[in-house]
Amino acid sequence: MVGTTLEWYDFFLYGTAAAVVFPKVFFVKSDPLTATLLSFLTYALGFAARPIGGIVFGHVGDRIGRKKTLLISLVIMGIATTGMAFVPSYKSIHVWAPILLTTLRMIQGFALGGEWGGAVLIVAERDKSRRGFWASWPQAGAPLGLVLGTGVIILLSDHMSETSFLDWGWRIAFGLSAILLLVGVWVRRTLNETEAFRAAQQKKESAPPKLPVLEVFRTSWREVLVAFGTRMAENISFYIIATFSITWITQHLHLKKSFGLDAVMIGAAIETVLIPLAGALSDRIGRRPVYLAGAIGIGVWTPIFFALLDQKSYPLAVLAVTVALAFHGLMYGPQAAFFAELFPTGVRYSGASIGYQVASVAAGAPAPLIAVAILEHNGGKTAGWLSLYLGLAAVVTVIALYFARETRSVSMADAGTGSAEAAEELHDVVH
Repeated sequence: MVGTTLEWYDFFLYGTAAAVVFPKVFFVKSDPLTATLLSFLTYALGFAARPIGGIVFGHVGDRIGRKKTLLISLVIMGIATTGMAFVPSYKSIHVWAPILLTTLRMIQGFALGGEWGGAVLIVAERDKSRRGFWASWPQAGAPLGLVLGTGVIILLSDHMSETSFLDWGWRIAFGLSAILLLVGVWVRRTLNETEAFRAAQQKKESAPPKLPVLEVFRTSWREVLVAFGTRMAENISFYIIATFSITWITQHLHLKKSFGLDAVMIGAAIETVLIPLAGALSDRIGRRPVYLAGAIGIGVWTPIFFALLDQKSYPLAVLAVTVALAFHGLMYGPQAAFFAELFPTGVRYSGASIGYQVASVAAGAPAPLIAVAILEHNGGKTAGWLSLYLGLAAVVTVIALYFARETRSVSMADAGTGSAEAAEELHDVVH
């Protein structure tokens, strides 16, 4: 959880900065909304590199182990984020500034592509009876990383002038990643390799294939499809709430950025606590019912979410974001165990990472871009369009869950067979 928190701090810090800093530092030649759109475009490119990271690190993780892969991904992420603190502004080096920023962002995405699979498997593969609860703790690192990243931006912006904050203050938040990197490496060096991986290495018949990625697409592509579909509502909702809502509050409602940042930070802090509870609940009643409640909830809550924000009331904004992130937590909590249980040990790192990261490109990456583009062209009608957008995403997730078999009783020693029949049903429906 500590290592995952640090990696998500790095990744989400960029998202917060993309909403409140980068449009004024790296895209100064454009009008405010266009600059924000361009800023979110560089943000989205980080997602494009995540499947590549998932494939590369998945191969390494399935071949040499989870622990080493986790350390490598953490170091790459820390170096990339720290480097952002030293990228000159547009005024200094012109077009090379956003190019350098985008390059580092893609390196961030590449590292994060390998982080998630290893972090959840290092816990899930211990095959504990409360796997949903234990595997949800690395998941809780995501909102906690958002809390830290948003909190640092709030702290700096509230105690500095606007000019100083935009000139150099925001760079402190990125520079702090160097310290966090050292903490993360120290923590992860104490980890042991998982029992399931060690057991697979010792058995000739369950040893990982030479090319785990190809094996995933040959034997487990249906499971990848199930993972892809279940991520739609979860991933799109999170990035609309965590990033676009700040743009909505500052540029459409014309309120201070601290109004939105505070609401996101409070909501994310509460979600950090709710995620392990959702994981524990999935151990009792199953992964699918908990996940389904979150998907339906976010689809219904989205129009209410925007209606509450439009009241320009601080308590109502906090309520809107907190409830939205609570529904997200119902999906994100059981997700780690659920995805790990879909795949056999020899290709589990690759399979879980590919299903998770490819969905990020289709869901989380374009979500803020689509939202800002809609805002630019539709103004006040944006809430209705985004409610439809998230409603359709929720429908896709509900359909995927309908065809996914319950996996909570699957053993990590032979996981992957339990969802085969449901995947066959999905295959028939698609055709």
